[in-house]
Amino acid sequence: MALIPVRCPLCGGEKVKKRGKTDDGKQRYLCQNENCEAKSFLLDYTYNGRKSDIKHKIIEMSLSGSGIRDIARVLEISTDTVISELKKKETLLDSVNSELLKTLEHTENIEVDILKVEEAEADEMWSFVGKKENQRWLWHAVDHKTGKVLAYTFGTHEDKVFLELKRLLEPFGIVKFYTDNWGCL
Repeated sequence: MALIPVRCPLCGGEKVKKRGKTDDGKQRYLCQNENCEAKSFLLDYTYNGRKSDIKHKIIEMSLSGSGIRDIARVLEISTDTVISELKKKETLLDSVNSELLKTLEHTENIEVDILKVEEAEADEMWSFVGKKENQRWLWHAVDHKTGKVLAYTFGTHEDKVFLELKRLLEPFGIVKFYTDNWGCL
C-alpha cells in the first residue's frame, strides 16, 4: 500500500487533516497552515466550476473574446459561476495588455526589430445581468496581425465607452481602428 501526501491546493502545504465527508461520501480536508485562506477542500470535485484549472480558463477565455454563455457551455459550468469568477478577478485584471506595452516601451535596449502595433481591430459583445434591459457590453481591441488583446473596457453601447477604449490604446500609438461599421465616432 502506498501513501500519497495530501497537499493544499492553495498554499501547497502538507499540514492537512481530514474534516469529515460530503453528502455523497467524498473526503473533505482542512489546511492547517495559518496563512492559507483555504477553509476546506476536496481532492476531486464533482462540479467542474470548483476546479482551479477551470477558474483559470474562465479568465483566459473571456480575454480571448468568448461570451459568458459560450464559456459556460464549453467548460460545462453554469453562467452564474462564470460571472462570479469574473467578479472575483476584476480587481486583478488590467484593462491594458501591460506585458506587451512594456516590450514596446523598452525597444531602444533591444537590437531585434519589434514592430509596433499600428492598427487595432475593435469589437464589442454584449450580455445582460438579470434581465435583457440591463445590458452590459465588453469592448475590446485586438492586434490584427497577432490576435493579442491590447485593451478592453466594460460599459454601455455608447460613444463614451469607445472613447475610453481609445484612451486605453493611446500608449500603443494606435492610429487606425476597424469596427464592424457601427456608427461610433
